[in-house]
Amino acid sequence: MNVAKRSWKALVQAQLLSAWAKPLLILLCAWPGTLLLLSALGSAWGSDLGPNPAEALIRQSGDLTLRALCFVLAVTPLRLLSAMPALGRFRRILGLNVFAYALFHLLCYAWLDMGFEWEDIYLDILKRPFIYVGFTAFVLLSALALTSNNATIAWMGAQRWRLLHRLVYVIAPLAVLHFYWMRAGKQRFGDVILYGSILALLLLFRWIWKIKTKKVQSSSAQASSVQAGKV
Repeated sequence: MNVAKRSWKALVQAQLLSAWAKPLLILLCAWPGTLLLLSALGSAWGSDLGPNPAEALIRQSGDLTLRALCFVLAVTPLRLLSAMPALGRFRRILGLNVFAYALFHLLCYAWLDMGFEWEDIYLDILKRPFIYVGFTAFVLLSALALTSNNATIAWMGAQRWRLLHRLVYVIAPLAVLHFYWMRAGKQRFGDVILYGSILALLLLFRWIWKIKTKKVQSSSAQASSVQAGKV
């Protein structure tokens, strides 16, 4: 049984490390957004956006952003629980996918809701709390996207880079709050609870695992000190 399990894990690891894995992931990430764009353009490949296509486009692009955020935050728990380090090579693609859908969502709002009237957009951000919160999350997300490259990591240093990317612990609650306030008017909180619960569990797992790792490292350091004292 253990041999079969190791063989299966080795096979999955090999596929994750293959040259086609990243291009395939990019295609899978782009597929929902492509279908949404085709729907907006009235293509037969898309779906019906209903009587208010503009509102549907803004809402669905927001949903895709939250789903993308859930996927990227699920990578670390899956990598740790499955003991498959190869999963970590997909975090950058999935993180940039979150930014791409957030930008798509913002452009849908700026174009379809505000007609690219920049002064009106600025006033709307200040006037409506859920717009302000969503825009703040986008600005923070932009910082993560712009620094998701090897050159920036080398320039900042790994420790400071990791510290910056902990902003995801701020971005996720802001995204859920934005979604909650948007749905508050219609009293439709089912999706809010679903996304909020998933993101909370994923963030909680990372926090608990970090504490557990620190305790193990501390115990190992104490054991090493005791052994060194006996020598």
